[in-house]
Amino acid sequence: MTGFEVGLFSVLAILILIYSGMYVPVALGLVSFVSVWLLRGTLEAPVYLLTLAASNSLEDYIFGVIPLFVLMGLLVSQCELGRDIYEVANHLLRRLRGGLGVATVVANAAFAAITGVSIASAAVFTRVSVPEMMRFGYQPRFAVGVVAGSSVLGMLIPPSVMLIIYALIAEQSVADLFTAGIVPGLLLSLSYVVAIVAMARFAPRYVGGQEYSDRAAGGGDMSPRELLAKIGPFVVLILLVLGGIYGGLFTPTEAGAVGALGAFVIALIKRKLSRSGLWTVLVETGHIAASILMLIVAATMYSRMLALSGLPSDLGEWISQSEIGLYGILAIYVVLLILMGTILDTTSIILIMVPLFLPVMDPYNINLVWFGIVTIVGAEIGLLTPPLGIACYVIKASLAAEERISLYDIFAGAFPFAVIMLLVLILLIAFPGISLILV
Repeated sequence: MTGFEVGLFSVLAILILIYSGMYVPVALGLVSFVSVWLLRGTLEAPVYLLTLAASNSLEDYIFGVIPLFVLMGLLVSQCELGRDIYEVANHLLRRLRGGLGVATVVANAAFAAITGVSIASAAVFTRVSVPEMMRFGYQPRFAVGVVAGSSVLGMLIPPSVMLIIYALIAEQSVADLFTAGIVPGLLLSLSYVVAIVAMARFAPRYVGGQEYSDRAAGGGDMSPRELLAKIGPFVVLILLVLGGIYGGLFTPTEAGAVGALGAFVIALIKRKLSRSGLWTVLVETGHIAASILMLIVAATMYSRMLALSGLPSDLGEWISQSEIGLYGILAIYVVLLILMGTILDTTSIILIMVPLFLPVMDPYNINLVWFGIVTIVGAEIGLLTPPLGIACYVIKASLAAEERISLYDIFAGAFPFAVIMLLVLILLIAFPGISLILV
């Protein structure tokens, strides 16, 4: 077999193994191991590759940012800061038609700015928003759709774990990617808000909901003291993490540590963190961080195997000869991101697709920070698409006791928001300056 054939076989084998149910890091590592064995004809080569991937890929100080931001996100979730943000947003938007839906988007966007983990947002706001929306007459399908759609904002609005992973793979500045994610994140949030208001006006039966009532969630008027008590911790964390990064006080890794400490102190002050709760948070942080780091080791093997096979360079040469141009390549890339999103999680998509396409994009001298934003938004759509749609499954698990809402209802409710994401992605591709305006 030629190197190109081995590389092509490896990509197909990975997809087949993952679709059959094999754990993604195992599939990536196994196929990479066998492929290097075939390419070099000796067992020592893949063993050496595995050794290098396990040591060199994780020895960098920057990788400490992953468990730290995961820990911060879980601590924030534990101290119910998401509920507080939602109550404030609902109070401010309670007189707007479709106001509870808009409040969910606004609160999710704010929550994303202090967690960076979409799954945490989906779990928190399913428990907080969906019961309140249904209590005030909103249709169940619309309620879960709003939560599913807005939960993916955590992947884009900094600090985002996915932006960090892309930065590590593409060797780009984490701070630059955080900065580049702000405007697209706000644009996507605004698009959701406009869509919800439009649906409430032109398709009221689909949205449901009652007119404003003083019995709404949070009840009556909030005093300035109550507003400050609920929004204060959020502002403090934003200033600590993002203010420290953009102000040049901390590196992203140090900001993660400061943010985790800040979230811990807030949880203690709010008396929301017991010993057992802290242990649960620490164990879950370990599980999430270990799974991500295993993925990175396996993806490092995969990217080095691809380089040995020559598949990316051959693919780039074939694409250049086909003369489809940059936008043709991007169209293929986005379609592949969305298709892979039907079977893979976002982390796996990034770790598989970015090493394959970065060499293909080299001749076009594109801005890799902008390409990262395109990648994240494209991969995010997969969180809302069947059959995997992780955000939708998290929502279903959080609503296990709610028999009126099926998994089909969640996917159907999320569909309009997936379409909005695709339209925003097209806009970001057509106008790269949207992503780079602050960089």
